Amino acid sequence: MNHRICMATLAALTLLAFGTATADVGVGLKAGTLGLGVEGRWKALPWLDVRLGINGYDYDDNGAQAGINYDATLSLDSVYATGNFHFPLSPFRVTAGVVSNGNEFVMASQDTGGLSIEIGNGAFDPADVGTLQSVTSFDSTAPYLGVGFDFEVFGKVGLNLDLGVLWQGEPSVTLEATGLETAPAAIQDTLTAELETERLELEDEMSDFKAWPVLSLGFVYNF
Repeated sequence: MNHRICMATLAALTLLAFGTATADVGVGLKAGTLGLGVEGRWKALPWLDVRLGINGYDYDDNGAQAGINYDATLSLDSVYATGNFHFPLSPFRVTAGVVSNGNEFVMASQDTGGLSIEIGNGAFDPADVGTLQSVTSFDSTAPYLGVGFDFEVFGKVGLNLDLGVLWQGEPSVTLEATGLETAPAAIQDTLTAELETERLELEDEMSDFKAWPVLSLGFVYNF
């Protein structure tokens, strides 16, 4: 996350410095399905503005994925640049942009209380499996398309509403068992094969998130 903060800060300072010289610059705070964020805006033309921002948030949850109960963290992490095309005499706009996407699902299997754990097409002793650990990531660069509404008072303060889709692409899923290397040699090959079957099933479920819905509300101040 730190390198993304540095990138966004540098970009925002450049935008602010350039925009201040040409007027109509704004900064804002946002909250939504991409997390909490900070955004800088430069109005290049009456019908076009450019926005740079960063979002981040970690959300903890638990539930079943591919038949296994996990403790999960949704780690939201993105940096974006958008062009926003405004309609005359209307708060409505169309937004298109590109996102440096670091969104991830990080999961660890829950304790089964000594009961066998079903992995792929087999059942295994939890002592042999240990903890299942999984990370799901998506394309590092992703396109964004959406619409928005900008409501301003005296051209100084206002609210921004964004609705759109971030196309994250097909998920990349890893799945490991912490007990695999110490499991009896007789089951290591079988466990390895069933882990791959489970990973593919998990990857199929995670494909539901390749199109990430975006909804955010922001407060902006214009200089």
